[in-house]
Amino acid sequence: MTKRKIVVALGGNAILADDASAAAQQAALAETAKYLVQFVKQGDQLIISHGNGPQVGNLLLQQAAGSTAKNPAMPLDTAVAMTQGSIGYWLENAMDKALADAGLPQDVATIVTQVAVADDDPAFSDPSKPIGPFYTSAEITAERQAHPDNVYVEDAGRGYRRVVPSPKPIDVKEANVVNALVDAGVIPVAVGGGGVPVVKVGNQLVGREAVIDKDFASEKLAELVHADLLIILTAVTAAELTAYIQDDQFAKGSMLPKIQAALDFVNNRPSGQVVITSLANVGNFLENGSGTIIRQ
Repeated sequence: MTKRKIVVALGGNAILADDASAAAQQAALAETAKYLVQFVKQGDQLIISHGNGPQVGNLLLQQAAGSTAKNPAMPLDTAVAMTQGSIGYWLENAMDKALADAGLPQDVATIVTQVAVADDDPAFSDPSKPIGPFYTSAEITAERQAHPDNVYVEDAGRGYRRVVPSPKPIDVKEANVVNALVDAGVIPVAVGGGGVPVVKVGNQLVGREAVIDKDFASEKLAELVHADLLIILTAVTAAELTAYIQDDQFAKGSMLPKIQAALDFVNNRPSGQVVITSLANVGNFLENGSGTIIRQ
């Protein structure tokens, strides 16, 4: 069987449910790893990406609550890098066990990934990416008073969330490193949380206060490493997607970036294809191709 190079983009449900504790997130990733190992079993070359919206939002809240002049909170780009490290560690640990349980020899390595964006991207003047927890109508007034520089919006009828700039990725600094690891038989974890947003200033990459959508970053990485397949795993069901459309929420809901990323990939890499499916359906996809498949 021909080896396929596959980028798998994990949705937030693969990491975080209602319990934000480290133990609960590690337990969720242990279950996720069991599904991902199925690709390795059949000989696929796997690259894993993941979101970090709840984690980076919670980290910023923790920092704000405990920060002082002598111990200031870290900027958003650094917080993204911090969550790349923590989630990558949990994911490496979970994958190592799942691979060992399956008798597979592959190693897993997390890359703190920098993703280039344009300094004049209009997203910087129009924050739109939700991060962190939901707030009720009663809670949001206090939040706005406590954090007057933050922007909060109502999110698809589910409450209020902070929104930050979400520029489009134009390059992945470590794409060649990812390819080198794949060629060496290593499973890379890359562009976590969409990658650390950076702009080029002379010979230096400078971080920006933003969050890149992980589906767009995963697409850009898949394009740059010449992946055969981009798989976007999501918890959104067909019934929920129908409800988004009926409520005219599709353009604002979580599915639109996935659809746009899918189209970007097949348009920029005509030989590739995209699959949008759920973790629970991975086995069915591998056995009979079940899932939403987008190709040229």
